[in-house]
Amino acid sequence: MFNKKKDEYSEYEKSEPAVSTDPDVRRRKTSVIGPTLKFKGELSANEDLIIEGEIEGTIAHQDKNLTVGKEGRVKADINARTVEVYGKVEGDIHGEDIVKLAKSADVKGNIRCARIVMEDGARFSGSIDMGQKAKSAPKPTSLPVGDSAKQVESAG
Repeated sequence: MFNKKKDEYSEYEKSEPAVSTDPDVRRRKTSVIGPTLKFKGELSANEDLIIEGEIEGTIAHQDKNLTVGKEGRVKADINARTVEVYGKVEGDIHGEDIVKLAKSADVKGNIRCARIVMEDGARFSGSIDMGQKAKSAPKPTSLPVGDSAKQVESAG
């Protein structure tokens, strides 16, 4: 029973998954945090992530895609390249590229991103900053007091 040769498992190794999988997803490295998993602390990875469980803490996922599924419950600040929310998030979201809120999303926190998509029905409480990235934000320029006073006078 336990002494089977490797070639006896060859059919299993060649078999296709029971659930059809999009070929693009199979080529990418993607981790899934299942609906029964609870995690507290700092979460970081070098692959795409789908959260269906419960996360509390911080999620540092630069350069990768993060999806909070319909069953996902996140109490954390999120930092990722793209963020898609179908579940519940309490915390700030920073999407380097885009943040997408599905109609089932419930977000309480601030969003900072280059682009945002909000489906009709998504619940959101917070502010949205679509300015430049914090690293490359231009420094405010200051005018001499005399010049700024002239501008105020000419404006009014």
